[in-house]
Amino acid sequence: MDAVRASAVAFVNRVNLSYFDLAARRIAVSCGQLIVYLVVWSIVWIGASSTGSAQHADPAAVARVRSGELAEAHASWWGFDKDDATPFLQAALDSGARRVVVDDLGMPWIVRTIRVPSNVEVVFEQGVIVAAKRGEFRGTGDCLFRIDGQDRVKLIGNGATLRMHRDDYDKPPYKKAEWRHVLSINSSTNIDVRGLTLAESGGDGIYLGVSKAGVTNKNIRIKDVICDRNYRQGISVISAEDLLIEDTVMRDTDGTAPRAGIDFEPNHESERLVNCVMRNCIVENNAGVGFAFYLPNLTAKSAPISIQLENCTARGTNRASFALTLARGSSATGSIDLMRCTLAGGNGPAITVRNKPVTGCRIRFADCMIRRPAAENPELPAILLQAGPGQTVDMGGIAFDRCQLIEIGARPIMRFQDRSGECGLSDVTGSLTVVRKQSERPLEIKITPAWLESARIGKRYRRFPPYPMHDHAFAPVRLYGAPRRMALTPFSLRHGGTFVLYARQQETVAFTLKYFPVGRYAATPLKVVCTAPSGKKQVLPGVPFQQQGELSFHATETGLYRVTCDCGANRVQLTASTHPASILDDGHGIHFISSTGDLFFYVPTGTKTFAVKIMGEGQEAIAATLLDPAGHDAWHQAEITMPEQFVANPAAEQTGRVWRIHLSRPAKLPMEDYTIWLQGIPPLVSSNSDMLLKPVE
Repeated sequence: MDAVRASAVAFVNRVNLSYFDLAARRIAVSCGQLIVYLVVWSIVWIGASSTGSAQHADPAAVARVRSGELAEAHASWWGFDKDDATPFLQAALDSGARRVVVDDLGMPWIVRTIRVPSNVEVVFEQGVIVAAKRGEFRGTGDCLFRIDGQDRVKLIGNGATLRMHRDDYDKPPYKKAEWRHVLSINSSTNIDVRGLTLAESGGDGIYLGVSKAGVTNKNIRIKDVICDRNYRQGISVISAEDLLIEDTVMRDTDGTAPRAGIDFEPNHESERLVNCVMRNCIVENNAGVGFAFYLPNLTAKSAPISIQLENCTARGTNRASFALTLARGSSATGSIDLMRCTLAGGNGPAITVRNKPVTGCRIRFADCMIRRPAAENPELPAILLQAGPGQTVDMGGIAFDRCQLIEIGARPIMRFQDRSGECGLSDVTGSLTVVRKQSERPLEIKITPAWLESARIGKRYRRFPPYPMHDHAFAPVRLYGAPRRMALTPFSLRHGGTFVLYARQQETVAFTLKYFPVGRYAATPLKVVCTAPSGKKQVLPGVPFQQQGELSFHATETGLYRVTCDCGANRVQLTASTHPASILDDGHGIHFISSTGDLFFYVPTGTKTFAVKIMGEGQEAIAATLLDPAGHDAWHQAEITMPEQFVANPAAEQTGRVWRIHLSRPAKLPMEDYTIWLQGIPPLVSSNSDMLLKPVE
């Protein structure tokens, strides 16, 4: 009975509720009866539940924390409200206490966004639930916990749960979004997250992002964590250096793409994926990829990638176990290593690698096991290497060292799908041990160039080296006198582009740009940069969104001026110019949207062969006709979706002349995005033949 009396005293002193006066405490202690303890408990919680108001449990203890006398505090000392405990938990974290214990009070801590400051260890007692307040988190970026620009923070869970309400955010009155994370860590250092379940966010379980440009997260440790039923990702790694994720499970992600277990996805070339290690982690039953790496935004200017997965497992119904995507012709450097990992289950290829150039960042699978379930698609390979449309750099730089593939049936082991028609595959090395049936002898495969060639599928197109623009001087096809304003057919360029204008020294060049939306994509003012023949750059005034701008520059030298526009996901048009103007293919093709009409290009004298390559996008098509200088049809395609290449061998009299591409709507399929490449000739087109540029011959 002494233990009961002690428990009653401790409980009453800890809660210190206003309903309870000093006499009630004395009665509870002196009586020494269990029934009194139970009555006390009931009175306390009936009173708390009847008011739902703030309960200041121990103001004396709070004062001792504020004075610096106590370095450890209990969040309940500041109070508790069963309907909204935000001010009390936030006050405890902001108190200056080095260690804050979030008490288990037998009911969830219902909160709005909590911001965690520096130099604090937050300990959640076993069984604690911190839950998002329903009806709140209306902002598309509202998170349950935020750590922005902080240092030395620990969140220690002991099996506690941080939970949001994913299904609420997927319908009105909430605006659809993907950034309502359970825990958002941005531009912070020395962060330790352990023993927590992070569940049912409207975004990610954990987001490692950037709140200050150029400032990465550094020295982040995540251990013994479960990311469960989140809306976009279990974990997103946007920027991190010295990241360690251990013994962590990312499962049942579903909602909005990519829906991965974990996704490494920088948004800018300045962001970092340096010394990132995953050890003994599991991704399972995610609607997207288990281990996803989406890295098209990293470039040669980015810090070299260094990511290592050790003893990690993908299992269950992930769409795929591992997928990596780089930009076409990516110049990102570094390495991604998977060691002793198991890539199992899924309804797609176990491993997918897209647009991985033979140079730059290398990928290695060492001592890994690939386990494939029975699948309905007999053509589905275990390993899929893909070159996207417009990829012209050979793929490769991938090693499979002592890997084992356990397969049911006789499906392909590897396929190289070249959607560009111009990409080769090389520097893919190593060996695979294939086990199809226990009764069969394992098949040992050494990866050789001949074996890779047998894995190739897709069309083959003729490859042309890039046209050496810098080796030639250029001039207008038609000489002009005094500059005068000339109109251009308004072809829309998607994502921006480069216009090339010719000017003589001391002339003033004026031109008109229109900046239009595509769908509901957000926008900032159009960025316009002019580069002189000598390479000197000049930033021109931006064009406001959904407006047109009259821009100009003074030519300090004679030659070609490159005007580069960046319009994000939207579109820009060059509608008029006082000087000859063309559109430049910078090596990735010219990306048009919803534009028809004639484009003119020049075939230099003596050209033996050249090609025009055109591609729609997905199920979006374009109809194209190529006409020679006499106006005769040289090539016609009524509906182009996948890349199509026409190789021309012009007669001598057809060179040193202007050719034409007529673009029109297809008969059946929708038309929107399409891309054009000129190969073997100057990659310049213009919608006004009088304004076309040509190399000086």
